[in-house]
Amino acid sequence: MILSMYTRRELVRMALATPVVAALGAIDSKIDGVMVGAQSYSFRDMPLDKAIDAYKEIGLGYCELFDGHISPPENDAKATKAFRDNPPLEKMHEIRHKFDNAGVNLYALNYSWRDEFTDPEIENGFKIAKALGVDKITASSNVDMSERVDKYAQKYKIRVGFHNHDSMQPNEFSTPDDWKKAMQGRSKYICINLDIGHFTAANFDPVEFLTANHDKIITLHIKDRKKNHGDNMPFGQGDTKIRDVLQVLKTKHYPIPAMIEYEYGKDGMDTIAEVRKCYDYIKSALA
Repeated sequence: MILSMYTRRELVRMALATPVVAALGAIDSKIDGVMVGAQSYSFRDMPLDKAIDAYKEIGLGYCELFDGHISPPENDAKATKAFRDNPPLEKMHEIRHKFDNAGVNLYALNYSWRDEFTDPEIENGFKIAKALGVDKITASSNVDMSERVDKYAQKYKIRVGFHNHDSMQPNEFSTPDDWKKAMQGRSKYICINLDIGHFTAANFDPVEFLTANHDKIITLHIKDRKKNHGDNMPFGQGDTKIRDVLQVLKTKHYPIPAMIEYEYGKDGMDTIAEVRKCYDYIKSALA
């Protein structure tokens, strides 16, 4: 009886110790309660393993995974079609393990459906997310896709944040009304991925929009752009209210991660060094 009790105690102790070890190995990039990470598109010039190493080197503990890091090159139409039709889900499990081993929280998958996607191709995006162990997807998509996407979002219980650009084209997410239209009559799983740089370039106020819609925003993309469809700029040199947005996250305690999306780079620039500068700017803005 004593041995039996001892064994149970040991098992409990081991079970409790496991998450402690995992937590100790996790990269902590939460600043005053604000989750700070990066869209892996920031590291689009390197393969996934190198990108994960970059998260570790910079000290970023949250990742929104760019689909370009898990799918075939866009210029390989045959391979891309095969991936959409039959995604390698076992490989997705392996990718999740890589992030876990690196101490990086794989927070969301970026997987962008367009009008030409078939329903099975849409559903396969959710299967990929499930295999990666995430419950959020961000998508650069068409506004009229929301109904088709919502059907599977409800089935898999995965929130989808539609991503905006400043193109101002019909059926593309650019304005607050585009999200309003996409969410009208939809379930709680249809949400927003607000890119504050593109939103500024389209001449809207990200602070105002964040405050009014925080309960529907699943991630923020942090970049700096000039108004009137202006250029991407190093953080602090554009018109985007990065500091104000971050302070809103901090003071309002909104559970929305701020994902760096490094886009201002030119050929020959050191991606890791530039993303580190972006992170340093965010640290300063939250001080």
